Order: sequence, then structure tokens, then C-alpha cells
Amino acid sequence: MIAYKYQVGFSNLSVSNVMEMDWFYYTFGLGVLFIVIFVIIGKVTQTNGLSVASVATKMSVIIPIIFGLVYYNESLGLLKAIGILFALAAVYLVSVKSSHGIKLQKRDFYLPILVLLGSGVIDTTIKFLEEEYVAENDISIFSATIFFSAAILGIIIVAFKFSKGNVTFEFKNIIGGIALGIPNYFSIYLLVKALRSDILESSGIFAVNNVSIVTLSTIAGIVLFQEKLLPKNWIGIALAIISIILIAL
Repeated sequence: MIAYKYQVGFSNLSVSNVMEMDWFYYTFGLGVLFIVIFVIIGKVTQTNGLSVASVATKMSVIIPIIFGLVYYNESLGLLKAIGILFALAAVYLVSVKSSHGIKLQKRDFYLPILVLLGSGVIDTTIKFLEEEYVAENDISIFSATIFFSAAILGIIIVAFKFSKGNVTFEFKNIIGGIALGIPNYFSIYLLVKALRSDILESSGIFAVNNVSIVTLSTIAGIVLFQEKLLPKNWIGIALAIISIILIAL
């Protein structure tokens, strides 16, 4: 199935035009899912720790990888298969910063599963919409609509909690939200651009993207915060580099 990619330029951009696009209601749903998963990640961090939340989020890459291989019949040679397996192992080894691994609270076991499934569905849906509905010139509008939908729902939730006295308003939270939102917007925009390129198939793009994020954030922790790594973290970084090379080949 190849849908008609309705294109709107900036010269005739309007709310009504955006709402007429085939992908509009999907992006609204994605925005809602963004907020829901963000809230659940917070719960996972509180109950099971940051490592569990990080592993669940990044291991979700297996869902769009399988989708690309099955739905779009993408190639799976020996080197690529080994590279993907190394990437998954690297995500785990780099994310876990304690010597005893990760510990799950049995009563909250379902939360990391929801994070994994939700994050995987988000990435898979972005790939599907990019392939079937989004015109080349509409990538920026597409990305912005996702975050606009998430922002609207977020404002409603915060306003409700504020009315109940459960949260207090602080200006620094707005600054922090903007500082976090800008790179998140460009992460979606550049991901879609990468999926549009001929560099790698989507299964390779998602694998390289996720393992690179984990590895670079770990390196940043070393440089900026003098973070001490365990031997398994260094093994994970080595596997991450090898996986990227294998997938690229």
C-alpha cells in the first residue's frame, strides 16, 4: 500500500491544511503516546531505577527492526544480524552502571514492559508514516505536529494537577522543558531524514541510532562528570563500535 503523500509548502501552511494531511491524526496519537510513555518512564525510574528505564527504552529498538525486516522485506545478512545482536548487547552493557546488574520489583514488572512496547510502537509508527504518508517537504511539519500534540496533552495534565494543588509552578521548569524539547524535536526530524536517506535500511538506522545514543551519552558522562565505568560498560562500548561497523558493511 502506497498512500498519497499530500504536500503543503510553508507559503500556504495553515492549521486547516495540516489537519487535512493523511498523517495528522496519527501524529496526534503519537503525541499522546509520547506523554504516556514519558510518565511511565518516570514511574519505572522511581520504582526500578534509571538503568531499568534506560534498558527498556533502548531495547525497544527490536520492534522497529523486526517491522522493517518483515513488513518491508529488508535484508538480513550474517554481518547485519551479528551487528544487531551486538547492538542489543551493547545497549544493556552500557546502560547498567551497577555491578549487580538490574533488579526488577516484581509488583511493578509490567512498567518496563509497557515502556519497551510503547517506545517500540512510537519508532515503528514513525517509520510507517514516513514511508507511506509524509511528503519530503513536510518532514519538519510532521515532526512539529507530534510535539505540538504532546505539548497540548502535557499542558492539560499539568493544569489539572495544578488545580488540585499537586504541582507548583516554577519558571525553571519551563526553561528546562524548552531545553529538553528542542533537541528532542530535532532527534525526530533527523531520524526521519535518516530513514529517507539511502545510507542504511530502517532496521540498520534504528540499531545504529539507539546504540549511538547510549554510547555517546556514556562518553559524555565520562568527559563532563568524570563518571567511572565498570568493565562491562567498556565491553559494551566496544561492542557498540563493532556493531555499527558490521551493520554499515
